[in-house]
Amino acid sequence: MFSFREVLSAVQSYGKAHQFIMQHKLWKWILIPGIIYCLLFFTGFYFVWGYSGDFVEYLTKLLHITEWVQDLESSWISFLFILVAFSVRIVFVFWYFSYFKYLFLIVASPVFSYLSEKTEAILEYKEFPFSWSQLGQDIIRGIKMSCRNIVYQTAAILVLLLVSFIPVVGWLIPMISFFVESYFYGFAMMDYSCERHRLNMSQSIAFIRQHRGMAIGNGMVFYLFMLIPVVGWMLAPSYAVIAATIDLQNKKLR
Repeated sequence: MFSFREVLSAVQSYGKAHQFIMQHKLWKWILIPGIIYCLLFFTGFYFVWGYSGDFVEYLTKLLHITEWVQDLESSWISFLFILVAFSVRIVFVFWYFSYFKYLFLIVASPVFSYLSEKTEAILEYKEFPFSWSQLGQDIIRGIKMSCRNIVYQTAAILVLLLVSFIPVVGWLIPMISFFVESYFYGFAMMDYSCERHRLNMSQSIAFIRQHRGMAIGNGMVFYLFMLIPVVGWMLAPSYAVIAATIDLQNKKLR
């Protein structure tokens, strides 16, 4: 289970993050990653939508489905075929939406790591020594952690998908899926602070599990931010990183 107090604290930390950003004029660290996110997102979406259409067309030709539909000369069958083909492309898009956030977190990990460090430096009135070698190690660690979370989240979603076919119980799956995704998104935001305090992957995983309410709360707001086109996409990642850093300020990372 998780602490609702920690969930509430994580949600409230977004308000503190906004005040912190305004007070210390950190907008360039918000807007630059946000603009890059939007550019990469739309570029990726263009290719995913295009190649998913090519994949559907290739598959239907390979299985001779197109010829079969044409031979039937039924408007209803043709309509259903078009609907199924469109649905397959939508599935590809949903998978893209789900995993693009992780890919972006991997690409932008140096920026978000620095942003988390800068936030804590301001809060604690201290500076963290910069090291290129340490930065390289942190990037590699961040990639490993993101890949680990992708695997675990995929496994969890597949299990929930199977459970969703169970009557009554399946009705709760969309809500549970929301909390699962929120947890993994919040996990990624909290890990920047764990990484800076030199927790290894096992220690970081154990710490965040212990404070899973914070991860869920942070990820919930991040998830809802991402539902707002463009503006939400630009603000969500950086706000989430700063909010997680502020929320962890009084926690003993170990």
